Amino acid sequence: MRLEAAARMDLFRKLWRARKLIVVVFIPLSLLPLPLIHPTSEACCAYVLMVTAVYWVSEAVPLGAAALVPAFLYPLFGVLKSSEVAAEYCKDTTLLLMGVICLAASIEKWNLHKRIALRMVMIAGAKPGMLVLGFMCCTVFLSMWLSNTSTTAMVMPIAEAVLQQLICTGLADNHNDSETVEAPEDESAVSGKEDNLDKNQLELLYRNNSNDCSKQKSSTLSVVQTVEVNGLGLPISIHRGHGNGQLPQAAIEIPNVKRIKARRDSQYPTKRDHLICKCLSLSITYAATIGGLITITGTSTNLIFAEQFNNRYPEAKVINFGTWFIFSFPIAIIMLILTWLWLHFLFLGCNFRETCSWSKKRKTRREMLSEKRIHEEYAKLGPISYPEVVTGVFFILMTLLWFTREPGFVPGWTSLFEKKGYRTDATVSVLLGFLLFLIPARRPFSSSSPSSSSSCTDSDEDPESDPLAPMITWKDFQRLMPWEIVILVGGGYALAAGCKVSGLSVWIGRQLEPMSGLPPWAVTLLACLLVSAVTEFASNPATLTVFLPILSALSETLLINPLHTLIPSTMCVSFGVMLPVGNPPNAIVFSYGHVQISDMVKAGFGVNLIGVAVVMLAITTWGVPLFNLTEFPAWAVARNVTGSL
Repeated sequence: MRLEAAARMDLFRKLWRARKLIVVVFIPLSLLPLPLIHPTSEACCAYVLMVTAVYWVSEAVPLGAAALVPAFLYPLFGVLKSSEVAAEYCKDTTLLLMGVICLAASIEKWNLHKRIALRMVMIAGAKPGMLVLGFMCCTVFLSMWLSNTSTTAMVMPIAEAVLQQLICTGLADNHNDSETVEAPEDESAVSGKEDNLDKNQLELLYRNNSNDCSKQKSSTLSVVQTVEVNGLGLPISIHRGHGNGQLPQAAIEIPNVKRIKARRDSQYPTKRDHLICKCLSLSITYAATIGGLITITGTSTNLIFAEQFNNRYPEAKVINFGTWFIFSFPIAIIMLILTWLWLHFLFLGCNFRETCSWSKKRKTRREMLSEKRIHEEYAKLGPISYPEVVTGVFFILMTLLWFTREPGFVPGWTSLFEKKGYRTDATVSVLLGFLLFLIPARRPFSSSSPSSSSSCTDSDEDPESDPLAPMITWKDFQRLMPWEIVILVGGGYALAAGCKVSGLSVWIGRQLEPMSGLPPWAVTLLACLLVSAVTEFASNPATLTVFLPILSALSETLLINPLHTLIPSTMCVSFGVMLPVGNPPNAIVFSYGHVQISDMVKAGFGVNLIGVAVVMLAITTWGVPLFNLTEFPAWAVARNVTGSL
C-alpha cells in the first residue's frame, strides 16, 4: 500500500510539473470540434479567441508568445490574411510607447526621478502619516510618466533606507523611541548620536554585486536592479504580472535572500514600527497603480483601450491625452486621499495629530534622524546637472504638446497645418525621443563632463572621452523597451480585428440582449466588478484584451454609449492589488519582507472597493458632460449599422 501511495504521489508530482505542457496541448485539441462542426467565420474566430485567452489566463506559455497565436491561426482558418494580421502588431501606440521610453531612459540615467522623490519626501517630513503621504505623492507623479513597475522599483529603495533608519535607531535606543524631544538649535547633537549607529545597517538591502560599475561614485539610494518598463527584466522571482503596472512574465530574481529572511525573523523595535513599515510599503504599490490611471501612457492597459477604441470607432475623436487626463486626474486625487486614509486607519490608527504634525517640537529622536538621513541622501545628488535640466525641459515640453494638440475647447497646434488628422500624440513622443539621441549630454562650450548619480551607464564609450555623447544611447533605450508588451498589445489588436471581420462581436452582442432592461450604471457596475475580480488572477493586459470586444458589443446592443462601460472597465482592470502575483509592483513590495499576504489581501480589498466606487462616481458625474454619455453617439450608430450588415 505504501508503495502504491508513493507511486501515485510521484505520478501527481510529474503531472503537476508538466501541467503547462498539458494545457498547451489539451486545450486546442479539446476545443477543435467547434470549428470542425461549425465551419463558420464566427466559430473559427471564437476558437482562436478561447485558445489565446486560456493561454493568457493560465500562463502556460509566456504572454508575448501566446499573443502570437492569432498570427498563425487566423490565416490557417481563413479569418484574416497573414498580411492583415501582421499589420495589427504595430500601431500608433507602439510609436507612442517608444517615445515615452526614450524620455524614461533619460530620466533614469540622470537620476531625475530620485531628485524629485527625495525633494517631495523632504517637504512631507518624517512624521509617519506625512511620510507615507509624501511617498505616495511622489510615486503617483512618477507613475504618470513611467511604468508602475519601474516607478515602484525606483521609489522602494528610497523608502527602504528610511525604514532601516527607523528600525536601526529603535534598536540602538529602544527605551527612548517614543519620547518627544525639543528640536535642537543645531544638528550637532543629532549627528553625534547618529555616528554611533552601524552604518552598514543603513545601506540598501539590494545591491547588484555583478555590476561592473558598482565601484563608481553613486548615491546610496541608487536603484541598481535592472528594471525594464512594464515589468520586464525585474529582479524578483515571480512568473506573472501585468501592465503598468502592470506586467507580464517578469523574469525576476531576488538578490540577498539571506538578508530578507533574517529581517523577517528579526524583532522590530516595536509593533508600531512594524506597522509603519507595512503601511509605507503598501502605500507605494497602491500609489503606483493610482498614478498609472492619470495619463493615457501611464499603463499598458490605457494604451490597449485607446488603440482598440480608435480602431473600432474611427469616427470618434473623443479619446486623447487631454480628455483622458481631465477625466482621470480627479479620480486619482480622490483615490489618493481615500487610500491614504484607509491605510492610516488600518496600520497607524486614527490619531492624525500625532502622526501628521509638522511641528518640530513633537518630533521623536528617530523621526529627526530619519529626516536628516533623507537630507543627506539629497545632498549626495549635488547641484542639478545639465542633463537633468535638459530631461526636465523635454518632460515639460512633451506634456504641453500633448495637452495642446487638440484640447477641444480651443484650436490646438495641429490647426496650424493644412492637412488634418495626420499628427497624433505619437508624433510628439517620437520626435522628442529622437532628439534625445542627438543632443549632447555635455553643456555646450563647457569642458566639464556630465555628472550622474547612477551606478554606471550603458554607454560603450566613456562620456569624458566623447564631448558629443548623447543624452541616451540605444542601449539605454533597449534596456527599458518592453518588447513583450508590444507583442502582447499587438495580439490584442489582432484578436479584436478578427472579431470584427468575422462578425463574432455582433453575435456576442445578440446573446447579451436579455440585459437590455438594466440601466447603464448597473451594466457598468457589473462590468467593473467582473474585471476587478478576474484581474486578481489574470494579467491586466490579457483581461482587458478579452473583455473590450465583448463590452463594446454589449454597449452597441443595449444602445449605451460605449465609453460608459469601456472607460470604467479599463480603469478597474488595474485594481489587481490583493495578491503579490497581482502585478509586479505588488511583487516588488512583497519581496522586501515587511508585509505578509494577509496584509495585502486586507488592505487591497479596501483599495479595490475604493477604486470601483470612485470610478463609478466619476463616470456618472463629470464623465457625463465630458464624453456626452447621455445619448448613443452617431459614431457608435454607424459602427452598429455596419456590423449588422
